[in-house]
Amino acid sequence: MRRSFLRKRTVLLALPTAALLALMPSTASAYPNPGRVTGSVVTHDPSMMRTSSGQYLLYATGGGISNKTSSDRTAFSAGADAFSSRPSWWRTYSSVPEAWAPDISYHGGKYLMYYSVSKFGSNTSAIGLATSSSGQPGSWTDQGTVHTSSSSSDHNAIDPNLFVDDDGKWWLSFGSWWTGIKMIQINPSSGKQLSSNTTRYSLASRPTGTKAVEAPFIVKRSGYYYLFASYDTCCAGTSSTYKVKVGRATSITGPYRDKNGISMMSNGGTPVLESHGSIVGPGGQSIMNDVDGDLIVYHYYDANDNGTPKLGINLLNWSSGWPVAY
Repeated sequence: MRRSFLRKRTVLLALPTAALLALMPSTASAYPNPGRVTGSVVTHDPSMMRTSSGQYLLYATGGGISNKTSSDRTAFSAGADAFSSRPSWWRTYSSVPEAWAPDISYHGGKYLMYYSVSKFGSNTSAIGLATSSSGQPGSWTDQGTVHTSSSSSDHNAIDPNLFVDDDGKWWLSFGSWWTGIKMIQINPSSGKQLSSNTTRYSLASRPTGTKAVEAPFIVKRSGYYYLFASYDTCCAGTSSTYKVKVGRATSITGPYRDKNGISMMSNGGTPVLESHGSIVGPGGQSIMNDVDGDLIVYHYYDANDNGTPKLGINLLNWSSGWPVAY
């Protein structure tokens, strides 16, 4: 897959900006299919990184946080769960002892994994943190909760994503449904909320109609902060309506606006991936920078395989100032 991605990237980068703008999808059928992946590809909410040894390390929703690895970004093998013994506090937030939507990164000489524990449709939820020196399954030490929400909260503490800005400040975005996407500042020493800034910022919401926005992921490119999020309904097989949208801002705390200038606090968002053909409900995305460019890593439901959730990977082109999957 990487060789074909590199060929496609070379062709795209040789095109003028006007031609690249013309490639931006105008209809759902124009969206690209996922790049080729093989082996253990059934997944939800993947987060992937490339280690210093060149191994692709992926964690995803399920069990004690499921794991996959790959040496070439094409063939994936299933590994053991991140946690060989699941932390006892998980049962406070879910009767089913499993975790969702991990976010893995490497900072300060160690691997970090923020993750969610909740029950589907509930906002009695918690974001946890685990650390590891190797990032491998079974090596993670749980550090307890980072942020929680309850049935009386106006938000849902799931779907975390850590962002470290150019000044070395740490930020954790999160959220699902209710009043949308939130963010808190994190103390780099502890990985928990910074005690001197307890503000909970609001980044995206859907104030009218469905409240369905979740799974934030933030990157900075060419002076802008870009907020990716998943909109509409996940986890319904071929009936899923999930899609990925994006907005950008000049400040990490927003306001984030789409290509048309509509605030993401008012249901704005420029589409990045939507259902097309047999690719149904793409979402649960993370963004990863690799040797051949930025990747969007996500799950989708395969209409040719009874709606089985599968791993999707595409490159992103930024030449227009907005991410375009190809």
